[in-house]
Amino acid sequence: MAKRLLLILTLFILGDVYFFQAFSTVFDTPLLHRLYWWIDLFLVMGIFSLIFLRRIGHDIQQMAGFLMTSFLVVFIPKLLAFPLLFAEDAVRIFRGFPARNIFLSEFVLFLAVFIVLVIIFGLTSGRHFYKVREEVLTFPDLPDAFNGFKITQISDIHSGSLSDTKGVSKGIQLINAQKSDLVLFTGDLVNNKASEMDPWISHFNTLDAPSGKFSVLGNHDYGDYVQWDSAERKAANLDRLKEIHGEMGFRLLLNESIDIQKDDKRISLVGVENWGKGGFHQYGDLNKATSKVPDDSFKILMSHDPSHWDQVTLEHDKHVHLTLAGHTHGMQFGLEIFGFKWSPIQYFYKQWAGLYKKDGKYLYVNRGFGYHGLKGRIGVWPEITVITLKKS
Repeated sequence: MAKRLLLILTLFILGDVYFFQAFSTVFDTPLLHRLYWWIDLFLVMGIFSLIFLRRIGHDIQQMAGFLMTSFLVVFIPKLLAFPLLFAEDAVRIFRGFPARNIFLSEFVLFLAVFIVLVIIFGLTSGRHFYKVREEVLTFPDLPDAFNGFKITQISDIHSGSLSDTKGVSKGIQLINAQKSDLVLFTGDLVNNKASEMDPWISHFNTLDAPSGKFSVLGNHDYGDYVQWDSAERKAANLDRLKEIHGEMGFRLLLNESIDIQKDDKRISLVGVENWGKGGFHQYGDLNKATSKVPDDSFKILMSHDPSHWDQVTLEHDKHVHLTLAGHTHGMQFGLEIFGFKWSPIQYFYKQWAGLYKKDGKYLYVNRGFGYHGLKGRIGVWPEITVITLKKS
């Protein structure tokens, strides 16, 4: 991971240096040049301060959101402009390094302005620019009664970040419009505290599914990222959050399973607590959750962090047909167009958005309903997943 971070840092520095060359070619004004570098210094110092404060346990969510937003607005246009200016240098090197072409520099600045406008859209309208993503998955051992069974998955509501009632209602209406048999929520109801969900309970309890609504906990739901006066206060917060799932009409699965019945057939729905790699707590216990599940049962697992699939579920004794996860948010930033998919989060998670298959087992990683840290979404839009099960 250290090598990847160093690579990303190197790219940002190169992009910064190259972009300044284009900027100074178009604007030959020392005052603007000094302003350029003062903004850079502010952001670099802010990011280092953020890292330091996080290490000593300060609550820095507001600062983190501001710095992340500023970082994207300032650095991403530079990074994307870098290949054009680097290509120009490949030509200039054979010509004795003449002055940069002013028309190319102007185009780079125009491109930067366009990218900034896209970012502004993401930070305003993008947070509720919901996309319904549909998948049809076939299984030879799916019980006949569940042929055509529809599941809607949502994840990562992060209610502590929500503020637009109209925008959230739009998403909830879109979920109900899918008319799925089952609604599943795969964790991170809040950022830190159960009270963040209080204004939204009456909205989310309007979700409807004839076969039920079920949920699991995510890493943010345990209150691990905020300082508490006592262990009792922290435990009471988690108890309250569990109650809220019930008030929303969701059955919270805590390392346990439940049968979903249709006609005289059934499938097993399994839910584990959060299990993550790289320093995240590993409360999840798949052995316990599947202890009462027959080996030949068709199994759907809800597990918040997709790393659990790769490191535990795939090699588990019991065959889990379909795992539903979230957690990554697709980093709320990236590019998805014409089948191409990229986000910086892919350098940290092998499975980070969409559908994956290995050894006859499926994983679907939902991009998240809400947002956290970055106050919006850019290119990786909030998602409502609809999965239809088919018998092959």
